[in-house]
Amino acid sequence: MSILPVTDTPFIEVRGVTKTFSGKSEDVTPLADLSLAIERGDFVALMGPSGSGKTTLLHLLAGIDRPTKGTVVVGGTEVSALSPRALARWRNANVGFVFQQYNLVPVLTAWENVELPLLLMKLSREQRRLKVGVALEAVGLTDRAAHLPRQLSGGQQQRVAVARAIVAGPPLLLADEPTGNLDAKAADGVLALLKELHQRFGQTLVMVTHDPRAAAAAARVVQLDKGAIRGDDRVLASVAAGGGA
Repeated sequence: MSILPVTDTPFIEVRGVTKTFSGKSEDVTPLADLSLAIERGDFVALMGPSGSGKTTLLHLLAGIDRPTKGTVVVGGTEVSALSPRALARWRNANVGFVFQQYNLVPVLTAWENVELPLLLMKLSREQRRLKVGVALEAVGLTDRAAHLPRQLSGGQQQRVAVARAIVAGPPLLLADEPTGNLDAKAADGVLALLKELHQRFGQTLVMVTHDPRAAAAAARVVQLDKGAIRGDDRVLASVAAGGGA
């Protein structure tokens, strides 16, 4: 993994995006004609009440969902126009995802969980070993490599999830409420880790959160409400998140 270059061209461009889901009684539109640009290497927090569209926007950036109208461009690729097969290849090479529920495979060790994304790539066993070792070292869990998820604390499980997200060196990291299931101390540890890894590797990081303390770890906070942007501010002095998991 290496530090990514910063350019003047926005890394993410969301242009006039509307997303509508068909419901039994009525359609639901969590995003309506939304436009947003994010610079390469930025750390952005998406905030808003439940139903504001922040998680829907995150899923559009990852190519998990497609917009009903508008375009989503990431790193010069129009993600919203890719075929399912091309989208799967693009996502594997370009996106790391951190989930609120960790989404670790319970029968696999921490090492094996982190290695999973690499099994989809044309890498030798030695190449995978080196990458997994770097990722676990980066999140401070080298000594927990052989542990199963049930043998780890919640904070440690989320650190494994972060290692899995960064192991392939994707240019885009997406985090959906990464501290939502953690106590205050573990949450502070994960936030400090995300800031440290962002500074170390320089990926573009977009994090959904409802917690102002978590949002303060970001460099930019975008407020969403009823499918539209209601605020967009630079954080002048990010709150340093301390503590361990």
